[in-house]
Amino acid sequence: MDPPPRPRALPLAVPPLLLLLASPAALAWKRDEFRNCNQTPFCKRARTRAPHSLDAPLSLVAGSLAVSPEGSLTAELSHPSRPRPLLLRLSALPPHALRLQIDEDYSANTPPSRRFHVPDVLLPDVDSRALHLSKPKTVGGASTVALSSDLDVVVKHDPFELTVRRAGSGDPVLSFNSHGLFDFEPLQESKPEGETWEEQLRSHTDTRPRGPQSITFDVSFYGADFVYGLPEHGSTSLALRPTRGPGVEESEPYRLFNLDVFEYLHESPFGLYGSIPFMIAHGASASSGFFWLNAAEMQIDVLAPGWDGAASTENGRIDTLWMAEAGVVDAFFFVGSEPKDVIKQYISVTGTPSMPQQFAVAYHQCRWNYRDEEDVAGVDAGFDEHDIPYDVLWLDIEHTDGKRYFTWDRSAFPNPEEMQRKIADKGRKMVTIVDPHMKRDSGYHIHEEATAKGYYVQDASGKDYDGWCWPGSSSYPDMLNPEIRDWWADKFSYQNYKGSTPTLYIWNDMNEPSVFNGPEVTMPRDALHNGDVEHRELHNAYGYYFHMATSDGLLKRGEGKDRPFVLSRAFFAGSQRYGAVWTGDNTADWDHLKSSIPMVLTLGLTGMTFSGADVGGFFGNPEPDLLVRWYQVGAFYPFFRGHAHHDTKRREPWLFGERRTALMREAIHMRYSLLPYYYTLFQEASVTGVPVMRPLWLEFPDDKETYNNGEAFMVGPSILAQGIYEEGQKSVSVYLPGTELWYDLRNGSPYKGSVSHKLQVSEDSIPSFQRSGTIVPRKDRFRRSSTQMVNDPYTLVIALNSSGSAEGELYVDDGKSYDYQQGAFIHRRFVFADNKLTSINIAPDSLGKKVYSTECVIERIIVLGLSSGAKKAIIEPGNQEVEIDLGPISLRSGSKSVAPTVRRPNVRVVDDWTIRIA
Repeated sequence: MDPPPRPRALPLAVPPLLLLLASPAALAWKRDEFRNCNQTPFCKRARTRAPHSLDAPLSLVAGSLAVSPEGSLTAELSHPSRPRPLLLRLSALPPHALRLQIDEDYSANTPPSRRFHVPDVLLPDVDSRALHLSKPKTVGGASTVALSSDLDVVVKHDPFELTVRRAGSGDPVLSFNSHGLFDFEPLQESKPEGETWEEQLRSHTDTRPRGPQSITFDVSFYGADFVYGLPEHGSTSLALRPTRGPGVEESEPYRLFNLDVFEYLHESPFGLYGSIPFMIAHGASASSGFFWLNAAEMQIDVLAPGWDGAASTENGRIDTLWMAEAGVVDAFFFVGSEPKDVIKQYISVTGTPSMPQQFAVAYHQCRWNYRDEEDVAGVDAGFDEHDIPYDVLWLDIEHTDGKRYFTWDRSAFPNPEEMQRKIADKGRKMVTIVDPHMKRDSGYHIHEEATAKGYYVQDASGKDYDGWCWPGSSSYPDMLNPEIRDWWADKFSYQNYKGSTPTLYIWNDMNEPSVFNGPEVTMPRDALHNGDVEHRELHNAYGYYFHMATSDGLLKRGEGKDRPFVLSRAFFAGSQRYGAVWTGDNTADWDHLKSSIPMVLTLGLTGMTFSGADVGGFFGNPEPDLLVRWYQVGAFYPFFRGHAHHDTKRREPWLFGERRTALMREAIHMRYSLLPYYYTLFQEASVTGVPVMRPLWLEFPDDKETYNNGEAFMVGPSILAQGIYEEGQKSVSVYLPGTELWYDLRNGSPYKGSVSHKLQVSEDSIPSFQRSGTIVPRKDRFRRSSTQMVNDPYTLVIALNSSGSAEGELYVDDGKSYDYQQGAFIHRRFVFADNKLTSINIAPDSLGKKVYSTECVIERIIVLGLSSGAKKAIIEPGNQEVEIDLGPISLRSGSKSVAPTVRRPNVRVVDDWTIRIA
């Protein structure tokens, strides 16, 4: 949640009550409250440089190329004007990744400090996986090294330039500094006389004691129609729009700087709560990616054709300009035959998403705030009374004792363990919020301990940093320090977190970190962390380390047996290893509903598959029809949660009349029926990194009609959905890619592929379809929670393609522990061909000795596209005959019997079997 309106540079003596009494109208996001590029010196300097400039700092020469003993290519980048040369290191990672590292050579003219290398983000085995490069071949001022059998890297010496190209054709795929914009501002030993290093932002002064240290370079993607990625910003466009050049009206780069932005704009390149400096390029002939491991503020331009004054641009080339305030160059170039390959390579260096517990994939109910135990009990009972399932009830900051985290307001929550037990008796869980700002209160044990141990971030003078947040005067644990992260993790033990139980999980908010009276509502850049690291150097990773420490705390609490669930607002590359994120404090309007789709899709493309937007919008009161449409879209988000600001009207799903309650109930029921499919997709993501919710082009990479479609999306390979994003919308155009049929998810009606269909809009659902050639597992009996569905039977929905075949998978484990890592799971592939459905075990044998089993059976098999003349099926082994007759696609009230259905085959999901249509 975001802060109430507050003045900038708020004096620490201002009582928190004054914050809460400010006018709600002041909440609207104002562009002038945050820095733009022209107000950001490093960005302004970088943008003024012309391409192919002969300015001394930019004309670096590569020399002394050699292969190091560990197999990397090394070189020295120099120019007479620099106080010290730059050291370059190139290494290759299989199958098609190149790592480029550049830092200053500190062996001569050593500055008072060194540049920061971001720790604990890359997987620890990245260096050991590097290939041993062969000796470079040097011809005509350029050296060529083979990366793989089909890729080379070419290093041009003077001026320095790097190109990844196809080995056979010589066609470029990616290039670095092909426009001569690489600049690496050297650290200086002292401030030159007469030069000013300080920077002002309104009443705030950034002392910048180490002077300018920014890095700029250009990266070009070849064979690309569009580029994607760089979360987080609000946008209704999935592809990144050009930010500079001919035809660009508003020239602001995409900003990566984690900020607490209240009521953010749905269409803006300005940074929001998280930052992932990873860009994917895709076209009909190539897919590639670029990732810069740097946690300082970053600004990235996507340059329109003609930006450099050239009369024409190479066909399919997209140029980008990357600018960072500090850090080093530690960058990865990825090349793939299709976009999934690029995602998998990015995941191979930053880690796969964690496998969530089953309950976390279901529906969550949240509000700032549920007042007390009676309110909690009433909301819980309301779901049961209205036959609406849910799995998790959340408590925001008001549940604490005076905003002291790990405590309870005992007047409102006198018996927290009993409250959680009553919720758990129905198979449900609870979540409480734990933010990074610690109340500076001598009676608060967390603060006393952190102060005594010296565990807080310090200000520029070396004192514990004191900022203003929800508790008032607050300090922030230095999560860069592994020792402090271990200390923080211990706070989640049952002994330390009094009133917590095994069914309580955690929400990290405000961890950008948000500081109400700080510059741009965040921590000053000259604050100091462990190892004398300035906050400017790691700002975008602070929330990542906080998320990591909290997740580790729940892991410790459960003695390594219970999968953590932690939701974080701030994130960075690698955050996918520690839990879920959401798109922050959105607004209850149609534009924010629409922008939620490209935002969630972009998060998935950059590793954060477990993400969603607050259903209904956090700020404001949604019109009932908007709320219904949001539930219908939100039921497809990977993370599905309703949430609202405390100034809004209550909006539990049963408060808007019987008809709308029924519509929201139906949307939630649909999600619960698809939980087996979603859980299977999360397992795929935890192995490959391929996201649960996907852009259409990820499944149809050759179909150009899909490349900038941000209104429709895929859930896995099998389901396509299109939201309704306008009030009173009567019809919608839905493009269905591919050459095969698609079947309406509700009634089984077939629609042709490679066609845009104009469909009449109905109030009871959004357009959604199953792709022919797929099999989707469901559970159609509705319970109070997902936990109560564990032993329920399955339904398989088979959508036949033009050859009469289809495939799908089902993954099942205990839904909570790590036993699956030792083989305790079921993984089946279902294959329908030649009128025969076969269940095949695809679980590997080598994972371990643990076993998971279940008595669950398949009770219905719906076959879309099958001749209605079939009357019976034969199950083998056993030669058992079962009936086939027409049945409904779903069990919702009023559904017609339209599809051939194998009734009660009752085959176990753990077994091998075949069902033949007679």
